[in-house]
Amino acid sequence: MDALKQQIRELMVAELMLPMSPEEIATDTLIFSPQGLALDSVDALQLVVALEKKFGLKMADADAARSTLHSIDTIADAISTSAQM
Repeated sequence: MDALKQQIRELMVAELMLPMSPEEIATDTLIFSPQGLALDSVDALQLVVALEKKFGLKMADADAARSTLHSIDTIADAISTSAQM
């Protein structure tokens, strides 16, 4: 699971051009909160597309995306769950 979380961090830094290294993002950092990474809706769209492309993660609707994209931990859980199906 740690390897998966590292891949997600690397994907986020590369795809969203974040001004930090992947290691600087804690797995429980809130992705869209001003107290976290403070990403916006454009970043959310890019992230959804990148996660689907790399991991095959599909999000059924806005509510599913909102809960999945909460943190690195929640994204990793969703990827692990979808891989088991």
